[in-house]
Amino acid sequence: MKCPYCSSDVIKVIDSRPSEEQNAIRRRRQCESCNRRFTTYETIESAPLIVIKKDHSREPYSRDKLSSGVIRSCHKRPISMDKIDSVIDFIENNLYNTLKKEIDSTYIGGLVMEQLKNLDEVAYVRFASVYREFKDVNTFMDELKKMLKED
Repeated sequence: MKCPYCSSDVIKVIDSRPSEEQNAIRRRRQCESCNRRFTTYETIESAPLIVIKKDHSREPYSRDKLSSGVIRSCHKRPISMDKIDSVIDFIENNLYNTLKKEIDSTYIGGLVMEQLKNLDEVAYVRFASVYREFKDVNTFMDELKKMLKED
């Protein structure tokens, strides 16, 4: 490792502890040449996860894409970013815990809908309308009726 300030490779670790989220190791380091301090985070490098889409094409899993869809569904709803991040973390942990290298997008969509249903019904319906590609108002109404029966 090199110092980000002077590029020296004589670095010592001053402090090491788990990050607040418990998913990385936070290390406080000091350069022996310029005496400046900086922080690094070590995370486990996971195997790339591939998503199998509805048309059977494959693409690398993207947390940003998952996050974007959930955030769009929660737009103008009284839901904090902390709750949204928790939902995304839960889904992502679930995906990696399957220990599969390839996961169907339908599985991911099901997890998202399950979490949104528990979080906010309007966000759930918004996501479902896009994910399930509602063709008309009747399909939309059928989903709402199903949701009301479950309550």
